[in-house]
Amino acid sequence: MKELKLIIGLFFVIINLTVFGQAIENNDLDRWGALTEENYSINYPDDWELNQSGIMGTSFILFSPISSEKDQFRENVNLLIQNLTGLNLDLNKYVEISVDQIRTILTDGKIITNERITTENLDYQKAIYTGKQGIFDLTFEQYYWVVGDNAFVLTLTCETGEFDNYQTVGEKILNSFNIK
Repeated sequence: MKELKLIIGLFFVIINLTVFGQAIENNDLDRWGALTEENYSINYPDDWELNQSGIMGTSFILFSPISSEKDQFRENVNLLIQNLTGLNLDLNKYVEISVDQIRTILTDGKIITNERITTENLDYQKAIYTGKQGIFDLTFEQYYWVVGDNAFVLTLTCETGEFDNYQTVGEKILNSFNIK
């Protein structure tokens, strides 16, 4: 029950991150910045805004550039690191709980893709899902790792109508993530 409450809290944070505004017109994918922390690193386009304020428990949020005054949603990539000490959760169990949460907490939550990715370093789970948050129809691409007593949840959040425009750059950002 304790693990379920922690996971529910995690999803509320992720869902609440979706209320940020505006989209992107053009990315210069050749210009990238880097964020290097003690336990992870990630690269991102220079024109994306890095926010490390810890808002809603995030380690960081990367916001896409604002493209117009009419746009009401700002696509983003964020990282949550959840302490799992004492919960005895491996990646399989963490994913199982997380997928159940997507279907029950997110309005009209629908899993599109849910697959294990095997790499030389660490296996992770990749989930793509859709749902509604307030006035927004959203698509999420989310990667899960469980390393030691921590779950790392890296999420790309887009308006559903913009997902195809952001998926390439979003996946480049997500795939640059490295756990140390």
